[in-house]
Amino acid sequence: MTKKKRWIVTFLAPGLALFTFVFLISMVQLFVTSFTDWSIGAPPVFSGLKNYIYLFTEDQEFRQSIVNTLIWIVLQATIHVSIGTTLALILRRKRWYTNFMRGTFMIPNIISSAALGMLFLCILNPQFGMVNSIIRAVTKSDFSQNWFLSSNTAFAAVTLTWLPYAGLVTILVMAEMASVSEDIFEAARMDGATDFQIDLKIVLPMMRNIIGTATVLAATSMLQKLDIIMMTTNGGPAGKTMNMPMHLYQTALTDNNYGLANAEGVVLIVLGLFVVGLIRGVYRMDK
Repeated sequence: MTKKKRWIVTFLAPGLALFTFVFLISMVQLFVTSFTDWSIGAPPVFSGLKNYIYLFTEDQEFRQSIVNTLIWIVLQATIHVSIGTTLALILRRKRWYTNFMRGTFMIPNIISSAALGMLFLCILNPQFGMVNSIIRAVTKSDFSQNWFLSSNTAFAAVTLTWLPYAGLVTILVMAEMASVSEDIFEAARMDGATDFQIDLKIVLPMMRNIIGTATVLAATSMLQKLDIIMMTTNGGPAGKTMNMPMHLYQTALTDNNYGLANAEGVVLIVLGLFVVGLIRGVYRMDK
């Protein structure tokens, strides 16, 4: 083995060991115990496909959580990423407000999700929240809407709490744009291209990989969201805002059914791998 290869192995070994002992072994245990009846205080007992059959045939709330999660994945990967990319294109012109806006967009992403949940609870509070106060002022009425607890508005209200992620997309795309030489844009302008044509025909194709990466991060973040839902709706009302992580949490810690919770975890991992593969294919990120 050459000296160069020894250095490569030396630097890769800690990461491979960490992946093996922290993630790989844990995932194997997760998969194996998903075929068992297991609760705290009792050893796992093999039950075959019982957990998976129950999830997809009898557990209506779990199936609803899958639907909700998929809808949020689509919304986050399309609307939120589109908003973030559009803002990046606007701020690319380097106006006087660019640096200010860049810092502003980072603020929601350095606040903990729990604190962000409390912030939206205040904004949408039925008594003193900003949204209801504005509606009351405009309509001159005693309007009072509990946005998070109404079955008609809870889903939209929770979706709104994730809108600040668009700011992170803006930061990522702007960072990638900064690496593109201004000479390319100047040459396009000399050929008569407008700013819109430059954005559409030059900038966006060059940003394909970073936009794809942002989309992967946005979509998979919906497979991890737990704290904001716990802070705002706890999955209610009547499962309207229940997502897969929240349902898994309740199955494990509330129902003390770790075998069933691990089966949900396996489904969650498989869904995540499918979503990542689909997005990479759509954006042709391997080319």
